[in-house]
Amino acid sequence: MTSIAALGSRAKQASRHVALASTASKNAALTAAADLLVERSPEILDANVADVAYAEQQGTSAVVVDRLRLSHARVASMAAGLRQVVALPDPVGEIVAGWTRPNGLLIERVRVPLGVVAIIYENRPNVTSDAFGLCLKSGNAAFLRGSAAAIRSNTAIAGVLREALVKAGLPDDALVLVEDTSHEAAIEFMRLRESIDCLIPRGGPSLIAAILEHATVPYVIDGDGNCHVYVDASADLDMAHDIVVNAKTQRPSVCNAAESLVVHDAVAAELLSGLVPALKGVELVGDARARAIVGDDRMGEATADDFGREFLDLKLSVAVVPSLDAAVDHIRTYGSGHTEAIVTRDLASARRFTREVDAAVVVVNASTRFTDGEEFGFGAEIGISTQKLHARGPMGLRELTTVKYIVTGEGQVRT
Repeated sequence: MTSIAALGSRAKQASRHVALASTASKNAALTAAADLLVERSPEILDANVADVAYAEQQGTSAVVVDRLRLSHARVASMAAGLRQVVALPDPVGEIVAGWTRPNGLLIERVRVPLGVVAIIYENRPNVTSDAFGLCLKSGNAAFLRGSAAAIRSNTAIAGVLREALVKAGLPDDALVLVEDTSHEAAIEFMRLRESIDCLIPRGGPSLIAAILEHATVPYVIDGDGNCHVYVDASADLDMAHDIVVNAKTQRPSVCNAAESLVVHDAVAAELLSGLVPALKGVELVGDARARAIVGDDRMGEATADDFGREFLDLKLSVAVVPSLDAAVDHIRTYGSGHTEAIVTRDLASARRFTREVDAAVVVVNASTRFTDGEEFGFGAEIGISTQKLHARGPMGLRELTTVKYIVTGEGQVRT
């Protein structure tokens, strides 16, 4: 098996070519990749069936298996995501700002690729395609290390994408997949400073902990999503009902699903009386006030760990608070800085919430499920950053670039 260092060197070499590639050639490769994904979907799905079967034999949870499982529809969605990226403006070469100094020097800030973008991810084979598309369009090489659970699927998808690169006249090493899924290989991957310009982890707490402990390359954390929906005293309760149900149940295994419901005491009884039956199949845990309203037979007691946890499952914590201030304090205490939502008809409350809540995305009167690169118009995202440097929130094409200054003069010298 090729060493991690050798694979990184290949990606680095390819990145120099991709950085100079025209928009047309990058789009040609993405279009060819989308077509080939659909054309080769039977072999991709065969590989995925083997991954899913192995995961089920190992007793993997249904939520994790759902993340792993592909279908014709999901492969078609991967292809559609690549075509959406084709339609997006190429950020490379964009002049972000420009000005002329009194001495006549023209100074411009111009977008340029990061170089080699490494992604280490768990279970979701669609990340292989999504990461490739965004990295390529933004002029970067994609250096990918997936999980052992999805290795057959990832290898099949990567083979198709590398073939598309060659068809478009670009180096196939613009996508390099690490097939060594050992723990030791992952640690070496995180420390490959000579090759990796930016590392983006896509996974759970154990992966993030490993990054924080071992990584020596620059990284952007795609962190936990302990997302809250706060229903204010002035909320339209029909709207609140629909938003909470959607945010919790539409796809509970993803990071932008709601994990916590915070309700103003003035509307808690009315809201919960209709909401609890609608959340059939959702395990509810709450504070003393919420349980007094709902009943101990339908809601368990929530611990501090429950309030602070990303469940990624059909489970929801519920807190009843006396004020907007208390709601903000609850979110500050337990939130992960991902997405926080308020449902309210009071403009002042909405403005206070958006100003005082510190999160990558703050939503007013809509589901937390909209925190998504595609929903934001970015195309398929590379991740959702919960840190503040260099990117925050859904990471699309522009977040996969940096800037350099170009200074143009007419012979000026400094005195």
